Amino acid sequence: MGGVIVVGVDSSETASKAAECARDLAVSLGASLHVVTAFETERAEVIGRGTDQIVISEADSAERVAKKLAGSAGQPLNVTFSATRGKPAEALIKEATRLDATMIVVGNKRMRGIGRVLGSVANSVAHNAPCDVYIANTYDD
Repeated sequence: MGGVIVVGVDSSETASKAAECARDLAVSLGASLHVVTAFETERAEVIGRGTDQIVISEADSAERVAKKLAGSAGQPLNVTFSATRGKPAEALIKEATRLDATMIVVGNKRMRGIGRVLGSVANSVAHNAPCDVYIANTYDD
């Protein structure tokens, strides 16, 4: 199959599970993996003082996850990352379109209970994606 698989991440455990699922799919299908972090406003945190400062931005989260996934693949895996402005579903769709992705992987967070009625990232992506969508089970039960 090859191609590009896009997965969105944030700091949640469910996003981490979806990213691991996307990694496994990419390895199995011989695809590359693109890790996306969405942000609505440019946020960065400065740690330290004077010349001993580091800046942690939204892109850093995507980069950390991408490196972790690449290192844990067990096989060679091409992993790239980006931070994209917009709401999570919009950012995933924008990156999938830009990269001509073959698949977007999202978790099923908020697809149960009241979240199912109000909407979820997975629901929005599934209805608007330019490619196949894989909804990973990220619940523990």
